[in-house]
Amino acid sequence: MFTGLVEEIGLCEDLQRSAGSARLLIQAPSISLGVKIGDSISVNGCCLTAISTREGIMTFDLLDETLQRTNLKELIPGRKVNLERSLLADGRLGGHFVQGHVDATIPVVAILQQGSDLRINFKVPPEFAAYVAYKGSVAINGVSLTIAEVTADSFAVWIIPHTATHTNLGDLREGDLVNLECDMLAKYAARIMQMRGI
Repeated sequence: MFTGLVEEIGLCEDLQRSAGSARLLIQAPSISLGVKIGDSISVNGCCLTAISTREGIMTFDLLDETLQRTNLKELIPGRKVNLERSLLADGRLGGHFVQGHVDATIPVVAILQQGSDLRINFKVPPEFAAYVAYKGSVAINGVSLTIAEVTADSFAVWIIPHTATHTNLGDLREGDLVNLECDMLAKYAARIMQMRGI
């Protein structure tokens, strides 16, 4: 479980592909010091298990399912990724409950600079539109954000300068794919209503 508050921007060291899987190496000088083998790390919002950590580099194995459902398949050496360690039971929940289970990759459709802030619009697939609500929570590349506007097939968020510089969201361009995780409370509520025939 995570909060959607990025601790460090890491850099892709390498993505080594093999049949049906891959091995991802991430440079993370700060948080890698406290990471142990078996720890859960959110990498661009995807919960991964550290299989080794040495000299500031964390290594993860990726299943084919992970490659298919996330934007991690697009990583190349030097590409920035958002990193967060799992939430401690006595820690502060500054964002919202983020599981690290990516629902879909969605494209950036528009970016508007207004003063020092950024407004970013994303296209949302029809099957996830019900989980996107005005003033609700969403995780984009593992970053907890508040939805500012919703249309039939898109939603928008605002990014303050701190978020733009301390995550990889400030580097987004139109057409880029991001990892979307909808609020798990919304998904459970929708499932309960479905089971009750509401």
